[in-house]
Amino acid sequence: MSRIGRLPITVPAGVTVTVDADNLVTVKGPKATLTQKIDKIITVNQEGNVLTLTRPNDSKTARAMHGLYRALVNNMVVGVTEGFKKTLEMVGTGYSATVDGSKKQLSLKIGFSHPVVIDAPGDITFECPNATTIVVQGSSKQQVGNLAADIRAIRKPEPYLGKGIKYVDEHIRRKEGKTGKK
Repeated sequence: MSRIGRLPITVPAGVTVTVDADNLVTVKGPKATLTQKIDKIITVNQEGNVLTLTRPNDSKTARAMHGLYRALVNNMVVGVTEGFKKTLEMVGTGYSATVDGSKKQLSLKIGFSHPVVIDAPGDITFECPNATTIVVQGSSKQQVGNLAADIRAIRKPEPYLGKGIKYVDEHIRRKEGKTGKK
């Protein structure tokens, strides 16, 4: 049995989960509504406020799908109640970030001749607690992670001076620069 797949998912109060005949799971909560299509191999059972996912056999594909879909459904439940966030940090002289009033548009000044403007898709929002910190928030873990990775890819941290955009908990392996002949 899959270690992740066999764990039950507790649905908190205020969250409704519906599963239709096509195995489309819809999770509706205070922050958002998320949907996920589940493979026909996996069956979703709801008893009270507990969701369990089961598989019919121990084939390789069924085992792989079991853990995957349990994790996706659990992330949907967490997303509609608490949400997800990724924090990025900018390192470099003159690097700064600003957010417009609706928290849907991020403007980055990161050494290019023009500011880089990023629009937030869906229910994603941006926050800038200070000029060099960016917080990406939303209810979908996948969208938050992808957008944070896209922002980081604009100016990856370089190993010599450490300049660039990095995750707050990321460690950049530093390299020694050129040494002159003495």
